[in-house]
Amino acid sequence: MLFAQSEILYNPGSIIDVGSGADICADAIIINGSFSGSGTICTGALPVGLSSFTSSVNKRDVTLMWVTEWEMNNSGFDIERSTPLNPPEGGTSEWKKIAFIPGHGTSNVSNGYLFKDEKLKTGKYLYRLKQLDYNGNYEYFPLGTELAITPPGDFEISQNYPNPSNPRSKINFQIPVNGRVTIKVYDITGREVITLLDEIRAADYYTVVFDGSNIASGVYFYSINARGDGISFTKTMKMILIK
Repeated sequence: MLFAQSEILYNPGSIIDVGSGADICADAIIINGSFSGSGTICTGALPVGLSSFTSSVNKRDVTLMWVTEWEMNNSGFDIERSTPLNPPEGGTSEWKKIAFIPGHGTSNVSNGYLFKDEKLKTGKYLYRLKQLDYNGNYEYFPLGTELAITPPGDFEISQNYPNPSNPRSKINFQIPVNGRVTIKVYDITGREVITLLDEIRAADYYTVVFDGSNIASGVYFYSINARGDGISFTKTMKMILIK
């Protein structure tokens, strides 16, 4: 079982007024002052028992999975992400909320949760859950494992999505080496109509956006040409634009 730990310490001279319906909960609460109000103070972990919190990585996507054995007054979970900092700074970057997953309120049965963090850049990532109840109390559950998105091992470009476009769609591509990448769109006569990208890019995963707002509906072709470290990659794919 995974349990978060917390402690609340009120310094000498503190005046604590907990209003009706409010709760202050932690594993340990030390009050060095006066306490008033009709709210409650409770000790012990907040009412969610986590039996597992695991992860998997597939190319540039991270999947987080966790299971609760029981829940009490559980509003849900904020998903927070950070990145480890390199020396000499050390530590981590600021934690940022990237999603919220609703809880099951009060439940005496096991519940499973899943969240996918997709289209990440190459790098290292840290994750934690911030479990919140309906009274505003919260606890953190860190994943405890540093996850790495590694550079791709080969060239690849995806079918634009959605296809047909109306009028915008996204095209994902990956390059395993640093180099110049050009992506252009052509009509059925072979005439170039749009240059989506023509830049030097580092080995990584990328997404470009095709916007057909200013061209006519019809059949088009997009072509990638990537060159670097003495190797090259060229591929052409078909797309449909409907407006």
